Amino acid sequence: MYYIPYNTKLRNFSRNLRNHSTKGEILLWMQLRAGKMCGYQFNRQKPLGNFIVDFYCGALNLVIEVDGKYHLAPAQVVKDRWRQGILESYHLNFLRFPEMAVRNRMDSVLQEIHLYIRHYEMIHPELKERKSRYLK
Repeated sequence: MYYIPYNTKLRNFSRNLRNHSTKGEILLWMQLRAGKMCGYQFNRQKPLGNFIVDFYCGALNLVIEVDGKYHLAPAQVVKDRWRQGILESYHLNFLRFPEMAVRNRMDSVLQEIHLYIRHYEMIHPELKERKSRYLK
């Protein structure tokens, strides 16, 4: 795992985003919080580099984004790709879900996250040793 620096000026904005989450973000957070997803610790509205991601799990090098309708706008698609490319340079992996999929098909969203975790654990057997540190 790599240390990912972040812009300390984003702390207050991150806190504000946590207090004004979308319905999809709230619903997904209820499924990810407190180690509910395979025992892994997730953070929400986490500053990474100069960006804030919706959900982050350091043990899995995983970012989960819940994208509202505005993410379909061509300019936003380009911006999201650019931002994701920068964060992927820190060896992070991304899962993206449309807001409405999180709201209406939570079982499918959770299944995809679960499949990612099982695959990641398979290709990173050392994770079982590290996992116990993240569960504390």
